[in-house]
Amino acid sequence: MVDDLTEMPEVTESGYKLERSVISAVYAAIEAMDTNAIDAALDPLHPADIADLLEQISSGERRALLGLWSMGIDGEVLSELDENLREEVIGYLSDGVLSEAVRDMESDDVVDLVEDMEDDQQERILGALEDVDRVAVERALSYPEYSAGRLMQRELVVAPEHWNVGQAIDFLRREDDLPDQFYHIILVDPGYHPTGYVTLGKLLGSPRAVTLKAIMEDSFRTIPVTQPEEDVAYAFNQYHLISAPVVDEDDRLVGVITIDDAMIVLDDEAEEDILRLAGVSGEESLSDRTLETVRQRLPWLGVNLFTAILASMVISQFEAVLTQIVALAVLMPIVASMGGNAGTQSLTVAVRAIATKDLTGSNMWRVVRREAVAGLVNGIIFAVIMGIVGIVWFGTPLLGAVIAVAMVINLVVAALAGILIPVGLEKLGIDPALASGAFVTTVTDVVGFFAFLGLAAVLLV
Repeated sequence: MVDDLTEMPEVTESGYKLERSVISAVYAAIEAMDTNAIDAALDPLHPADIADLLEQISSGERRALLGLWSMGIDGEVLSELDENLREEVIGYLSDGVLSEAVRDMESDDVVDLVEDMEDDQQERILGALEDVDRVAVERALSYPEYSAGRLMQRELVVAPEHWNVGQAIDFLRREDDLPDQFYHIILVDPGYHPTGYVTLGKLLGSPRAVTLKAIMEDSFRTIPVTQPEEDVAYAFNQYHLISAPVVDEDDRLVGVITIDDAMIVLDDEAEEDILRLAGVSGEESLSDRTLETVRQRLPWLGVNLFTAILASMVISQFEAVLTQIVALAVLMPIVASMGGNAGTQSLTVAVRAIATKDLTGSNMWRVVRREAVAGLVNGIIFAVIMGIVGIVWFGTPLLGAVIAVAMVINLVVAALAGILIPVGLEKLGIDPALASGAFVTTVTDVVGFFAFLGLAAVLLV
């Protein structure tokens, strides 16, 4: 147990613990140009921790570290690196170090490494591979982006469906080229069509004479090579899969997807949704340069400016009312703020439900009714509170009634907008996480201002 809080390890973004003393030692070694100290600091670290360390230091320090590190970067570290940094890091590596690193990587990791790179960098990495591995990667790159074909790995274990347990075990013992990690033996017919799979636990726990067909898993299902990767991740999560064979248009086995890759997709999708709800690109990271950050954020800040102007135009229609009753200017932001928060709550639930396929045509109207009723109940509760505040604060019962009614209207509209806008955008093929926030905010601001100032113009002037 650590007693001194100053010695507590620092938790990195990946969840691994990287001690501050290690970070300090690396900085000191870079400054002293000490190769031995770099090796001593990095040698015990997990590849994910080394990747986090490379992401935390500056570009110049990264280049110096990679030049001093005698053991050299390996494939696992490259696969753990933020994709925005990979091209920069690869540019610092010699051809020999790069070749050694990529040859240790599985085919799906190589595809993930090269798919977003410039052509010259792609060619440099592909040139470092053995011919058979290069063909496998190039074939994977021919499949649509973000599809199962890009996600799968070619390293798998296959057995004829007529084998028994003893034959399969003997095959595994004498085979020299097995994947580093695998969870199932995939059974195929003479046409190389997958017909089932057997877990290693069932295989080792069964008598040798038992046929593999007799111990196949009920969870078996195949994945088309062109299936979108988010649908692949959904299938893994929904059906509790560990691995799944990938088939081509003729239903022949071409690869396998494992749970670790599917969970990375789920994590990336969730992170992307969170960022896009805030109007931030899903590709943005802390390692981006300032100009790149500005370029990614500028468009949606422009959209927000436009929507803010629309709300201001609504307010401008009631200048005379605001001039006569100054209290309206004091209370007006409350109506808009409450509507915006209520809309964001409904929007967040809707976007997540769409992403997880929980919100469908069969239950949409039930969810819409629920959101409308929830908005109405919340609106009534806060209407009573704000009605009392309006009366006590300004001594005008009618003003309290106006803000109360406006609060009810805006919270109901906010709840409906938060669910209907992302659903509508999804039907139009527009990412609801990216575009919904600006539209929902616009609706709640415009409705809130119009309801509050409009009622005030009718009842108070």
